[in-house]
Amino acid sequence: MRIPFLLLISLLAFGAHADDEDAMARFNYLMGDATLRQKAYEAGQERIVLCGHCHGKDGNSKRDYIPNLAAQNPLYLFRSFEKFADGERNNYVMSSLAKSLSLEERVDIAIYFSQQKVVPLPAVGDAAQRAHGKALFDSVCHACHGPRGEGQEKAPRLAGQSAEYVRLALTRYHDKDPRRALSVMYSVAAGLTPDDIEGVAAYVQQLTP
Repeated sequence: MRIPFLLLISLLAFGAHADDEDAMARFNYLMGDATLRQKAYEAGQERIVLCGHCHGKDGNSKRDYIPNLAAQNPLYLFRSFEKFADGERNNYVMSSLAKSLSLEERVDIAIYFSQQKVVPLPAVGDAAQRAHGKALFDSVCHACHGPRGEGQEKAPRLAGQSAEYVRLALTRYHDKDPRRALSVMYSVAAGLTPDDIEGVAAYVQQLTP
């Protein structure tokens, strides 16, 4: 049984005029109700067939250049869908998919992936490289992404993402990829060297619970 569309609208208030605090409070209400959460989870499980081809059925990516969605903050996932749908973010596959899903389906999928567990990845790089990455992460990244890369509603979980994905993402920000023109990461990545990026990527990959 799906959660009624109007109920989700009233619970989540994810309209264009809902402020972040209200949206998060309502999302937490939904997540705090075991019955509603389970129904959303089951509905999301039915809708992730296409997502699973790239991101994995359990949210652990099948390709190292595609992000893991397992254990990602559900509100962050939902907002990412919205950005792809309205053109703020641009990706051929994700933009088309986001536009084809209803609000209810996007919410269900976000909840489903948020409840999956991250599969730990093997360490990459050497100890010195990871230590350099940790120092940079602790000084530059932790304020938004959390001290252990756990993420929040406005910044993605980085813990357990593959080093390749993190390296590609940071390089695109550093090079001012126009597909992310509105991101605050432009200024963050601007001062990073290739060695810095490799270090952060190596450190992040081994950050798992």
